[in-house]
Amino acid sequence: MQIVKTIPALQATLKIWRQAGDSIAFVPTMGNLHNGHLQLVQAAKTRANRVVVSIFVNPTQFGAGEDFASYPRTETEDQQKLQEIATDLLFLPPVTEIYHPHAQTVVVVNGVSERYCGASRPGHFTGVATVVCKLLNMVQPDIAVFGEKDFQQLAVIRAMVRDLNMPVAIRSVATVREASGLAMSSRNNYLTTAEKATAVVLYQALCAAREALLQGGAAVAEVEAEALHRLRQAGFLPDYFSVCRSADLQPASHDDSELVILAAAKLGKTRLIDNVSLVRLPKEAPVLNGR
Repeated sequence: MQIVKTIPALQATLKIWRQAGDSIAFVPTMGNLHNGHLQLVQAAKTRANRVVVSIFVNPTQFGAGEDFASYPRTETEDQQKLQEIATDLLFLPPVTEIYHPHAQTVVVVNGVSERYCGASRPGHFTGVATVVCKLLNMVQPDIAVFGEKDFQQLAVIRAMVRDLNMPVAIRSVATVREASGLAMSSRNNYLTTAEKATAVVLYQALCAAREALLQGGAAVAEVEAEALHRLRQAGFLPDYFSVCRSADLQPASHDDSELVILAAAKLGKTRLIDNVSLVRLPKEAPVLNGR
C-alpha cells in the first residue's frame, strides 16, 4: 500500500494507473476505521482495478462546540487495517494541503441539506460538500463509495455530483451493524458500557416505525410521535425522527411509497444517527358497486 500526503504525489500515482488503463475507486473517510469503513473498501475493490482511501478529519464540517479536537484519530491502526485488505493507496493530507489559507469558495447544496442534520448542525453539509468536492477533484475517480448510515450526507453528495456534472459514479453500501443492531460508527467509542446497551433502542425504534408503516394502519405523524416517546423513555434526547421521501428527503405523505426514516438523538454526550428504508405498496383503489 502506498501512502502519500500531498496532492502532487497522489496525482503522480493516479496518472500511472490511468495510463495503464486501470479504473479507480475512491473511499473518503475521517479515519478511526471500523468494519463499516472496511466494507466500503471491499465494495470498492469489486468495482475498480485500484482503490484509493483518504483519511482526513475535516474541520469545516464541525460546528462550534462539536468534537473536532477530540474526534478519535487512530492513524497507525487505520493504516494496518487498510494494508491487511490490500488497499492500493492511502491519502493522508494535512489541513494545509486541502485548504488554501485564503480560501473563499464553498459548495452549498440547497434543499436536501437544509432539514434534519442540516438544521441542527448549521454549516455541516457545506463543509461536507466542499471537502468531498475537493477530494473528488483531486482523485478524479471513476467511482466513489459511501455508506448509507449517513443517508442525508449521501443525498447531499449525489445532488452535488449531479448538479455540478462531475464525472464520477456514486455508489452506496448498506449500513454495517453490530450484533445488537447498533449502526457501526466512530462515535460509538464515546458511549459508556451502559449507554451502548441502551443505544440499540434507536435502531429498534426505527424498525418498529418501519413495520407500522408497512402494515398501513398508522399515520406518519403517529409513527413519528410514538418513536420520539420511546426514545425519550429510554433516556435519549431526540433531535429528530422523520419519515421522508427517499428521493428528496421531503416529509412523506400517505401517498408516497419509497421512504426512508431518519433519526438522530443524543445519548449522554454522544450524538447518534441512523436510518432504515422501506417501500410501501400502493393502496388498491376501492371497488365500487361490485366492480
